[in-house]
Amino acid sequence: MFEDPLFQAQFEACPAPLQAIIQEFREALPAERLQYMIEFADSLPDLPPRLQAKRDQMEQVHECQSPVFLHTEVDEGRVHFYFDIPREAPTVRGYAGILAEGLNGATAAEVLNTPDTVYRLLGLQEAISHLRLRGLHALLVYMKRQVARIIEPT
Repeated sequence: MFEDPLFQAQFEACPAPLQAIIQEFREALPAERLQYMIEFADSLPDLPPRLQAKRDQMEQVHECQSPVFLHTEVDEGRVHFYFDIPREAPTVRGYAGILAEGLNGATAAEVLNTPDTVYRLLGLQEAISHLRLRGLHALLVYMKRQVARIIEPT
């Protein structure tokens, strides 16, 4: 899919559902990628009621311009991510939707092996400002860090 062998290796390190999303984005024009982001933002589920009362215990991704809160669970070896992101933040909400669809149900190892630069594989650097990309990058780093903490308690 990628001419650059490094990009190809990063793509192959992603779980199959995330690879499918990446392929869809790479086939689209930059303006269409933004529309896809909005679609993923709209499809991101709200925080489940059982977690709404625990929102203040969720980890905040401070690098994001909008308030972004993350909760991760591993159940029977499969990872599940939950996000609390305002609808007024479609960029980060859309990226969270992409990561949720691409990584929920993956094993911890698959999540941890996912490259931090998924946003580049999606081609988002062509459509989103550097400041916002920094927040998107941080979101996946936080997700992976939470998974690592769960599977390797100190």
